[in-house]
Amino acid sequence: MDKITDYEHYLEENGTLTYSNVGTSMMPLLRQGRDLFTVTKKGAVRCKAGDVALYRRPPNKYVLHRVIAVRKNDYVILGDNCVNKEYGITDKDIIGVMTGYVRGGKPHTVDDRSYRLYTWYIMHTIPLRTMFKKTLGAVKRVIKRFIGR
Repeated sequence: MDKITDYEHYLEENGTLTYSNVGTSMMPLLRQGRDLFTVTKKGAVRCKAGDVALYRRPPNKYVLHRVIAVRKNDYVILGDNCVNKEYGITDKDIIGVMTGYVRGGKPHTVDDRSYRLYTWYIMHTIPLRTMFKKTLGAVKRVIKRFIGR
């Protein structure tokens, strides 16, 4: 796929898309350039907390992150390896939901017990992981400031 808008077109025509992720926001679940993920076109049913959604971030960026809260008119979304939550993602923004992934050549689905346990852990440790990552970042900045002089 050459153009980023092809994601929506491809999902519309085929119903599913298997692709390799770019970036580290979904680590440790998905490793950049090594793992594949499969997304199924989003239908009328709303996403639920724990789903991994492929959504459009204006103007033309597509992001694969986890739904951490379902609100009346939108979602709160966060990458598994991120600290900043995204608010205001609507059903119109979401083009697909992850249904499986391939890691080390082995296919997995979101129904696998190991994936469900991973999702439970990720969803229940968000405050702790966020605090740890922010604290670690602050410590690194302080060390860099003192070593850099």
